[in-house]
Amino acid sequence: MMKILGDFNDYLPVSREYLTVVLSPSSVPLQQRWHNNGLSADFMADYFATFFPRNQDTVSKINSKIEVKSVVSFIANELLENSMKFNNWETDYPISITLQLHTDSLVFLASNSLTAEAVDDFQAFIQEIIADDPGELLVRQLENNAEDDNHTSSGLGLLTMMSDYLAKIGWKFETVQEDPEIITVTTMVYLMM
Repeated sequence: MMKILGDFNDYLPVSREYLTVVLSPSSVPLQQRWHNNGLSADFMADYFATFFPRNQDTVSKINSKIEVKSVVSFIANELLENSMKFNNWETDYPISITLQLHTDSLVFLASNSLTAEAVDDFQAFIQEIIADDPGELLVRQLENNAEDDNHTSSGLGLLTMMSDYLAKIGWKFETVQEDPEIITVTTMVYLMM
């Protein structure tokens, strides 16, 4: 099985500057991982901030070191948290996040395994957020969360990326192993600079 939703691009140009963090699901308890997510996201942000400001003539929304650190840290942390939260912990498939620097963009790729049961629900959620206006959905989700204290899967991070940072997001679902079945999702966040 392979299915692509949203703005996923399998044919990106090769990036000469990239950073990949790979996490083994079985090496550390989940609670400790939450702390490590922030450290990993901040490390990626600090590393990529050294490449900015890039071109003083650019009309980019994010061209200063401070802006880059903030945006990269937020997006990387959200992607890592989602990868951890929705990971299939019965497999030993690694969780990874890669950040690539391209001439005109930053591209994040986060990958984790999913249970077969979670795939349909996640794809339905994705269909909803790519079919509607992200800004309107963000406001609606904030209102829903304010009304329901037990609301757990809000999608606020993805909606914030799309509405506040104008990020393009896509997902690729694929079966990477048949027996036992391992299904992965790779989330791509494409951010113009």
